[in-house]
Amino acid sequence: MKRVIILIFLSACELFTFGQNHLILSDKRTGLKLSVINKDYPLLKLLLPNQPDTERGIEIEFPEHVTGLNRQNRTSQHLYLVSLGKMNKRTAPVWKISHNALTYESIFNDGMKLIAKVTLDTTGLEYSYTFTNQTNTVYEHLQAVTCVKLYSEFSDTLLERFYIHDKNGFELLAAETPERLTMPLNKWLPCRYLVSYTWPIPNTRVQKDEDGITRYYKSTKADKPFIATLSHDKKWVAATYTAQTGNMWSNPERSCQHADPEMTIAPHETKMLTLKTFVYKGPLDKILKYITN
Repeated sequence: MKRVIILIFLSACELFTFGQNHLILSDKRTGLKLSVINKDYPLLKLLLPNQPDTERGIEIEFPEHVTGLNRQNRTSQHLYLVSLGKMNKRTAPVWKISHNALTYESIFNDGMKLIAKVTLDTTGLEYSYTFTNQTNTVYEHLQAVTCVKLYSEFSDTLLERFYIHDKNGFELLAAETPERLTMPLNKWLPCRYLVSYTWPIPNTRVQKDEDGITRYYKSTKADKPFIATLSHDKKWVAATYTAQTGNMWSNPERSCQHADPEMTIAPHETKMLTLKTFVYKGPLDKILKYITN
C-alpha cells in the first residue's frame, strides 16, 4: 500500500516541470508553458502546447506599473513603471518557485512592499499582488496594471477577434468602429479601445488627448468584467478577467488585454489585488462557466 501511495504522489508532482535558473513552469495536463523572460522588470511568457520557444506567445508585464493616488497631496504617483527602468526607486525583485507558482518580492519607495504571485493551472494564469503599506500615506485607486500582450497565435491589430459581453451577449469590442477595417494603419494607430463596466461612459466617445493617442469608448457597458480574444484559427481563447474593475480595454498595437482592479490601502495595512487570464481550447462561451459574476 505504501508503495502505491508514493507512486501516485510522484505522478502528481510530474504535472509541473521546474527550473530554478530559468524560472519555468509547464503543465503536462494542458501543455501550457510559463517562463520568466525578464527577472529585473518582471515579464512573463506563456506558450500554447507545442509552440516553440522562439515564438513570443503571450507576454505579460507583471505588472506594467503600480500607480495610486496619494490622498494627502491628491497627486497620482507611479510607485513602479517599467519604462522608467533603473530610475525606479525599489529593491530588485527576489524570485521564488514553488509547485505551480512563481513569486517575487520588491519594496517600492522605501515603504510599499509587494509580493507578486502567478499560478499556472489547467485554465491559465492567476495573478495576485499583495501590498503591505509600510508608509504613512493613504493610497487611493491603487492598481498593479497587468498588460497581457497577445502575439503569435492571438495577434489582432484591427480587433477583429476581441470580444466583450453585454446585455445582448458576446459582441466585438470595436463593433461600433467598422471604419477601422479599411482606414490606413497610421490613422488607426496609436489608439486605445475601452468599454466601461462600473465607470460611467464618457459623453465624448472619441477623444484624442495631448499624448496623441485616440481613445474610443464603447457606447454600452459590459455586464461581465472580462475581455476575450480568439486565436487566428478560432480554436483557442485568451480572456483576462477580474471580479471588479472600472473598465476593460485594449491597445491594438500590442493586441493587449486589460482588466485591472483597484483598491484603497491605508498605512500599515496589507491588501491584495487579483485577476486571471484564462487560456483554453474551446468555444468562446465557455468563459462564462469560469467567471463568478
